[in-house]
Amino acid sequence: MDPERKTAQLIALREIGRAINAAWDLRDTLELITRKTAEVMGMDSCSIYLLDPDGEYLVLEATTGLAPEAVGRARLRLGEGLTGWAAQQGESVGVANAARDPRFKYLPETREARFQSLLAVPLINQGRVIGAMNVQTRAYHEFGDEEVELLSLIGDLAAGALEKAMLYERMQRQIAELTTLAEVSKTITSPLYLDQMLGLIVDMAARVMRAKVCSLMLLDETENVLVLQATQGLNRAYRNRPPLKVGEGIAGRVAETGEPIVVADVRTDPRYRYPEVAREVGLCSLLCVPLRVRDRTIGVFNCYTGEPHTFTPQEIGLFQTLANQTALAIENARLVVNTAVVREMHHRVKNNLQTVAMLLRLQMTEKDLDPRQALQESINRVLSIAAVHEVLSEKGFRLVDLRQVLRQVAQTVVQNRPHPDKDIQVVVEGDEIALPSRSATALALAVNELVQNSLKHAFVGRETGRIEVVLRRRPSGYEVVVADDGVGLPPDAPPPRSLGLQIVETLVTQDLGGELRFERDSQGTRAVITVEGVE
Repeated sequence: MDPERKTAQLIALREIGRAINAAWDLRDTLELITRKTAEVMGMDSCSIYLLDPDGEYLVLEATTGLAPEAVGRARLRLGEGLTGWAAQQGESVGVANAARDPRFKYLPETREARFQSLLAVPLINQGRVIGAMNVQTRAYHEFGDEEVELLSLIGDLAAGALEKAMLYERMQRQIAELTTLAEVSKTITSPLYLDQMLGLIVDMAARVMRAKVCSLMLLDETENVLVLQATQGLNRAYRNRPPLKVGEGIAGRVAETGEPIVVADVRTDPRYRYPEVAREVGLCSLLCVPLRVRDRTIGVFNCYTGEPHTFTPQEIGLFQTLANQTALAIENARLVVNTAVVREMHHRVKNNLQTVAMLLRLQMTEKDLDPRQALQESINRVLSIAAVHEVLSEKGFRLVDLRQVLRQVAQTVVQNRPHPDKDIQVVVEGDEIALPSRSATALALAVNELVQNSLKHAFVGRETGRIEVVLRRRPSGYEVVVADDGVGLPPDAPPPRSLGLQIVETLVTQDLGGELRFERDSQGTRAVITVEGVE
């Protein structure tokens, strides 16, 4: 190499060093390195690939000669292709006829077929490979030692600068994400109407995701369609799209499955229903995630970019977090404004207070009752009612999972059993049965009384025992069995008539319209509650 060219390269190398050390923005740093390297080395193309967070793929992040739309999309598995080989081995590799090298891998999206020669070097910072960079020429070119050394020196400078820029970008992004999440949290607790709140949320989501458009669609359960509720984009064509049926298109599929979907380009993906709108508005890549509350999908959240973009796991996780917060806010807002729900809450509280009052009046008629025991039994009854509403609070104002309620009832009774020194097990098993809150409350109280009765009377003179509560579906109803392995009822004796069992009989026959019977088993007693005519 002639001295003048050597001097020019050293001057350019110092210029690159000063420039990349002064740069903080990752995108600017990448573009500066590729542009300056191509100029200094007289190459037709310079490209930088960075290792993804999983350390599995090298992703094209900047280029001066490859197709611009391949940035963020073209990727090589570590060790794949000449550039992947350089990164994996930590060594430079230069090939005059790259396509003939067995290690070469052609990436069609980069349109690199017009290039013939390739030189690649690893990007290593503090002993750790963070990526690789390469230069390419259209004409046949034998890479000399000076060129390999120069690109290696640039790679060493670039690795440190890129590491710094990536760290700075991650820090800035985390600050933006935390700020946005805080703003979303503030928004969902502010006294705003639902439409205003959702409008603010999609604006903030678009900002933190650096998206061209963010939109939110809610499920109309009566029509089983998704309706556009809020959008950060203002284009009329986008806003005027007709509702989307659940199961159709990208958003409809997400609503149906409850799983996120990523689309590289909605303009060409056959699943996307409105490619002409996407082309008119300028939409490209899409991330669509479900809005879910208590295992129920209530809508979808869309994030569109204007350029090709590969959504990282971190971006998907962040957007799903925003969607989860938004779904909770929507559900809370609906509960607040839904007067029917409020009326239902008052109705349930009134019914439960009346039930408690009725139970206390019955207990007042008992003579020679230990006050402490009476109080504990009353507490257990109130906690049985509370168990129903605890499940309701978790699942929403819908049917109650009876098995879950009875397990809480059993746990409460065992904790407050009359003889805590005895080892008595209470287990609840059987079929899943969903009931309205009123029926679930009656059954919770009935099972509470039956289990308490067994704990008091079935294990006289014994230190261990077992009580089983078994739920069974029937063709047009259900059956609940409370069985113990205790001393059992005396032969030919009528069923006992204690206050607790009178309460059970009243609840079963009057509140549930069912039947209560007692069966003598070879070991212990079985109380069987049968309810028919339930859909």
